[in-house]
Amino acid sequence: MKSAAKPPFICQADYASALHARALVDLLDNYARDPMGGGHLLSDFAKAHIVQALAARSQAFSVLAFADASQVEPVGLVNCFEGFSTFACKPLVNVHDVVVIASARGQGIAAAMLGLVESLARARGACKLTLEVLSGNAPAMATYASLGFANYQLDPSAGQAQFLQKWLD
Repeated sequence: MKSAAKPPFICQADYASALHARALVDLLDNYARDPMGGGHLLSDFAKAHIVQALAARSQAFSVLAFADASQVEPVGLVNCFEGFSTFACKPLVNVHDVVVIASARGQGIAAAMLGLVESLARARGACKLTLEVLSGNAPAMATYASLGFANYQLDPSAGQAQFLQKWLD
């Protein structure tokens, strides 16, 4: 008889932990190299400084997923930043990066990590979660929709919000 797979271990990242720091950098680099993350290596500067930079920002938090409770094999990462909703006059949490390594996709890991993100956001008094996703990333879009995420709009006649960027360097 085949034994049941061990459930993934999901936790808030401890930026002071060498184990968590290494997992965060490795997973973020994995995401950066993926076509949905831009398809380029994470810069040496980012690799060397990202954990310290996140730890220095009280509005930042990360969630990690490991294959099991041994925390030996990192399989997922979500980086989040607290913002502010002026209309609600409450904090919001922006989900900035969602990473699940290719070999662990389709196992509900993103949903489990986002469940913890939601709990942490509620503990911060946040009124909503926001995120950006590439329109060509159908699996991610389906996951987010199944978790209650929808396109942002105030009035359907005004259309849906678009995410824009302008690089400053």
